[in-house]
Amino acid sequence: MTTQYLLGNEAIARGCLASPVHFVTGYPGTPSSEVIDILRSLPERDFYVEWSVNEKVALENALAAAWCGLRALCTMKHVGLNVAADPLMTSAYTGVTGGLVIMSADDPFAHSSQNEQDSRCYALFSRLPCLDPSTIQEAHDMVRDAFALSEEFSLPVIFRPTTRICHSKGDTVTEDRSHVIRKGEFHRNPQQYVVIPAHTRVLHRKLNQKQPLVKRTLVEKGYNHAVVRGPVAIVASGIAASYVQEVLPDGVSFMKIGAYPIDEEWLSAFVRQHEMVLVVEELHPVVEEAVRQVAGCVAVNGKKNGMVPYEGELSTVAVAKIMQACGIAPSRVFSEPSPAGDVPSRPPILCAGCMHRPVFYAMRKVFKDGIFPSDIGCYTLGLQLGAVDTTICMGASITVASGIAQSGEDRDVVATIGDSTFLHTGIPGLLNAVYNGAKMILVILDNRVTAMTGHQPNPSSGMTACGTPVPPVSLEAICRACGVSYVETVDPYDLVSLLSVLKEARERPGVKVIIARQPCVITARRSGMRRGRYQVDPETCTACGLCVKFGCPAIEKAGEKAFINDLCSGCGVCVQICPAGAIGREVKR
Repeated sequence: MTTQYLLGNEAIARGCLASPVHFVTGYPGTPSSEVIDILRSLPERDFYVEWSVNEKVALENALAAAWCGLRALCTMKHVGLNVAADPLMTSAYTGVTGGLVIMSADDPFAHSSQNEQDSRCYALFSRLPCLDPSTIQEAHDMVRDAFALSEEFSLPVIFRPTTRICHSKGDTVTEDRSHVIRKGEFHRNPQQYVVIPAHTRVLHRKLNQKQPLVKRTLVEKGYNHAVVRGPVAIVASGIAASYVQEVLPDGVSFMKIGAYPIDEEWLSAFVRQHEMVLVVEELHPVVEEAVRQVAGCVAVNGKKNGMVPYEGELSTVAVAKIMQACGIAPSRVFSEPSPAGDVPSRPPILCAGCMHRPVFYAMRKVFKDGIFPSDIGCYTLGLQLGAVDTTICMGASITVASGIAQSGEDRDVVATIGDSTFLHTGIPGLLNAVYNGAKMILVILDNRVTAMTGHQPNPSSGMTACGTPVPPVSLEAICRACGVSYVETVDPYDLVSLLSVLKEARERPGVKVIIARQPCVITARRSGMRRGRYQVDPETCTACGLCVKFGCPAIEKAGEKAFINDLCSGCGVCVQICPAGAIGREVKR
């Protein structure tokens, strides 16, 4: 064993190695992505790793491996569990042979997500065990043990770290990596794996019969524990339990819930020893609902009576205030940290030279009154450029665009989607739009990587998660196979051609697809690509401001004139925008 200062996701990866894990799948999604990034980069890796095209595919692959007796890990963020919900629900019926751990990383406060949903609700819905770590150390230990727990119950186990666990750092005691090798072997058992109605009814009964054992075991293993100290108690879960423990006064009882489902008899025996119970948890009142069901005449404070917020993250300061509002004096009182003064705001922004910016610029030029459904990715930042009107979930830009186009709306509908997102869930939407005769334009922003989540490869990148070269998928061929007759590929840095293609597509009937292709500027820079920088001739510059309004962070004002700073990546789009011809290649002196 060694003690190391680790990122939460690195501690989780180390826990998987200690188990050990044999088969790893997932789809990138913050805050979960680093786990597979770490596992795939190991120099002496003796297990299988893949980035799958979406979370449903990832879970079905991992489930199959677990049926073959391997210990499998499937990673995603909370909204990805929606995509994987279909196999998730049925996997509880079929069960597993090898341990299957489904890591669904939740994002309270929606730091990088479109919602704040709570994966614990899926655990209750599917009747699967769920482990909910409160510290980085606990995340390491829980995921290490989750594989064996899965095998003990013959059920998949949901593992639910949150952003503050995944992306914080702390001292973590890690175990040595285990090298126990298993060979996958599938044993036919149609009654278990073929979920026709006759089999399903039997499997559902068996799943329900497992629940009492699961509940008792989670208490026996110490994931859920409690201590009675007085007439008032606090019950907490996840990272909120750590916040409570920082300010918990003597004489107040404490229960920590680290796993679900909760044993109602055990919970009731604790709750009914108290006059008042405060339940502290983030997002949905999963624990609170269980407490209220067994509380009897015991007063319960929590989300349902407004003492704890439903949305956002908690903190030590917030928990102390909640305790005070409920008449519990915290052991320590922290003051709210005050922001440093005179610090300029730093909203998210597209990188200097990002290929998405000229696409949005051109769309706004050609479709001044257009409607612009978009999708999940860096390009959602097109909102700042007035070229994003809707964003719902992965792949929804195409289907939303089709729905708007079929609703009788007369304005042009131009959807944008990234290459990875298109391959994730965009293809069925495109097929549907063509099949049903929608009149719309789809712009696929192809930067050859899954950029927003950390530059993971995808089928258009030309390599697998582990760096093995593979033929890149042809987006053009896919679109034509879906029935699109107008498919054009354009360099987004060539503004004249981009504008021309957009204007031509506007006049064509049906569904039109434009593929705007340039590598992500970050991956291009990492690969050694250098285009050279540009500069503004102050004598020629007329201070019209058009280049500054373009929004590239490499272009700023120096007095009244424009100036190009060190962020310039050499895309050259600003040269094509400047009406005075004041921008040119940097002259080395």
